[in-house]
Amino acid sequence: MAALDGLPPLRDVIARHGLDAKKSLGQNFILDLNLTQKVARTAGSLEGATVFEIGPGPGGLTRAILALGAAKVVAVERDARCLAALAEVQAHYPGRLEVIEGDALKTDFEALADGKPVKIIANLPYNVGTQLLVNWLLPRQWPPFWSSLTLMFQKEVGQRIVAQEDDNHYGRLGVLCGWRTEAHMAFDIPPQAFTPPPKVTSTVVHLEPRLTPLPCDPAKLERVTTAAFGQRRKMLRQSVKSIGGEALLARADIDPQRRAETLSVEEFCRLANLL
Repeated sequence: MAALDGLPPLRDVIARHGLDAKKSLGQNFILDLNLTQKVARTAGSLEGATVFEIGPGPGGLTRAILALGAAKVVAVERDARCLAALAEVQAHYPGRLEVIEGDALKTDFEALADGKPVKIIANLPYNVGTQLLVNWLLPRQWPPFWSSLTLMFQKEVGQRIVAQEDDNHYGRLGVLCGWRTEAHMAFDIPPQAFTPPPKVTSTVVHLEPRLTPLPCDPAKLERVTTAAFGQRRKMLRQSVKSIGGEALLARADIDPQRRAETLSVEEFCRLANLL
């Protein structure tokens, strides 16, 4: 890919700018530009698209997104050390890369979208990835401001995102993602693909919004899943005692002897709507 965009190899960029990955920021850089292209392609055609990226670091994934034809990339980077490297990418792609120095958890992505559909593509920092996903699943309006999410997580988190009932990984995250999106795991990335190598395998997950998810109040769904999965080994009559117990289950026509991991997304929504 260096041959495609004419920019230096990432290893050289990192060395020149002294960008050793910081554990405190959840940083793990991918140096293989063919691999970053594979991640970007998972989002589908980028020709003319606006893309939001979080934690671009030295810009490996950013370069792949731009090389594949994105009209504009808005990248949010908390680490000021990376800004000089990203400025080189900006100069190579004039007017197509906007870098915002700041904390992604405090960034109003919906406002940044300004009513235009965007794709979000990111190698998310491990320490904030799940919270960012939840934030994007609960925007002010639905359908959301994003048309797809292509995100990299630890594989265990990816399994929780796509899990359905009767799966050991099924929990609050699986219910939320299953309620509002169609999600699938695209491919795994081994530890040795990163610098420094993490202790776990990573995975790329692609999510697309359900345009008409089941009617449900997100706050009530959160209450139900928190109660149910808070004591996941117990029968529902015990685990949901604090929110209505057997009376609530009876109204929802759900057997009180079942456990949380056996309930479908539709059944969780039914319980939430009866609160």
